[in-house]
Amino acid sequence: MSRRTRSWWGWGNVEDAVTGAERAELTRRTAELLPDADLTVHSAPPVESFEVAPSRLSPPPSLARSASHDLRDRLAHSHGQAFRDVVRALLGKLPHVPDLVMRPTSEAEVVRILEWCDGAGAAVVPFGGGTSVVGGVEARTGAEYAGVVSLDLGSLDRVLEVDGTSRAALVQAGVLGPHLEDQLRPHGYTLRFFPQSFEFSSLGGWLATRAGGHFATRLTHIDDLTESLRVVTPAGVVESRRLPGSGAGPSPDRMFLGSEGTLGVITQAWVRLQDRPRWRAGASVAFQDHEAGVRAVRALAQSGLDPANCRLLDPMEAFINAGSPTAVLVLGFESADHPVDAWTERALELCLDHGGTLPEPPRYTGPADTAARTSAADTWRSSFLRMPYQRDALAAQGMIVETFETACTWDRFAGLRAAVDAAARDAMRQVGATGVVTCRFTHVYPDGPAPYFGIYAAGAWGRTVEQWDEIKQAVSEALIAHGATITHHHAVGRDHRPWYDRQRPDLFAAALRAGKAVLDPSGILNPGVVIDPLR
Repeated sequence: MSRRTRSWWGWGNVEDAVTGAERAELTRRTAELLPDADLTVHSAPPVESFEVAPSRLSPPPSLARSASHDLRDRLAHSHGQAFRDVVRALLGKLPHVPDLVMRPTSEAEVVRILEWCDGAGAAVVPFGGGTSVVGGVEARTGAEYAGVVSLDLGSLDRVLEVDGTSRAALVQAGVLGPHLEDQLRPHGYTLRFFPQSFEFSSLGGWLATRAGGHFATRLTHIDDLTESLRVVTPAGVVESRRLPGSGAGPSPDRMFLGSEGTLGVITQAWVRLQDRPRWRAGASVAFQDHEAGVRAVRALAQSGLDPANCRLLDPMEAFINAGSPTAVLVLGFESADHPVDAWTERALELCLDHGGTLPEPPRYTGPADTAARTSAADTWRSSFLRMPYQRDALAAQGMIVETFETACTWDRFAGLRAAVDAAARDAMRQVGATGVVTCRFTHVYPDGPAPYFGIYAAGAWGRTVEQWDEIKQAVSEALIAHGATITHHHAVGRDHRPWYDRQRPDLFAAALRAGKAVLDPSGILNPGVVIDPLR
């Protein structure tokens, strides 16, 4: 396989960008959906055109080999992968560039880097795969810091130990998804954690952001797969005990899961593994009435069947990404131990009881099957993996393409969806952007769904970031006002802070700040993310 080149400004690999016939088809479909859109293609400016201040930091000789002042490297570490990040890069506006990119090759080196930064008064922004969509890796720090170091953990990428008896592995935090799976495969195991960012995100990033994986039910959050953590803080190293469960006080792991690099740098973790699946089943269920589809999914979530995939796409989402004129439920089961026919058949019975129809029979595969899949569900799955690349292509054509993800209880979903739809449409009118709002479920629980709202709007080139910020403000207010969470699996970062601060209890915030004061007395770790340091 030829070596791929990571894009410094957008998603993924340069070689996988949307071009040629794919771009022409994407443009045609967009023009059909939004005929008034100006879809002129804009290109990223050359790296050399950015006006970036010289680095304010010079590491000691013992750390010099880990440090990079390279302009392209610094620019690539100055932003995440949200819509607003991509557009600002396209416009040549990346104002928060780190002074140094440092790549430690051992935990001991992480310790030395934090010691040097603490003494120098430099802020440290931990960096895994750089796929944050909430400003979590952006060096937006105050003038009180002598500089900013982007701490790239990509060299800490090995599976150190596999415990086959307990079915767990000790893994360094910088490993990206594919490399992790490659190292587990010879042992017959998988972490079975596949977020959309899987190819470019790291274990440490998943842990630090309490990420959610691809699977819709059961063991879908990284929390469920974490056995213990090892974390380097400016005050020392914290390591929790390996246990399958414990009632001994508040969990130390829970303190760092979701802390987004503000309390310490996760360097390694024991994670719970699973045998690789051998039996699978999949089906697509159509619903003429989207509300009936919602009721069917609620029944599935409360049935105890635990489907691996249970994604309900509303008609607009299904049309854009799968070419379907109706709402579509993408349903799937898998097991490493037994065929899943009975679970699938019962799930389909529930769907049919709620008015669903089967455009084609379900597909069952076992250990000996290698047949290609060509269903509508697989069409959507392929589209799902291409979405970030297509988002970048449309962003470069003046489109506003971005998402909101949240979670709420079932009794609140109908009101929440109506409020989000109204807020988004009103905000689009206010900013002069014509567009549509879509909704799909990414995860479902017995007590509620995780709706994922999409915005596809024709923006005004040069103003799309400002237009998007107004839309985001309006929808975020609707989420908080209707009892939903500001984020289900994309973390808080800097972009969600105003609403996260209102969602969390005030005394909890005070306790969290007190904890940071103990672990990070100088407040150098990722300032402005999740909490403000006590300085």
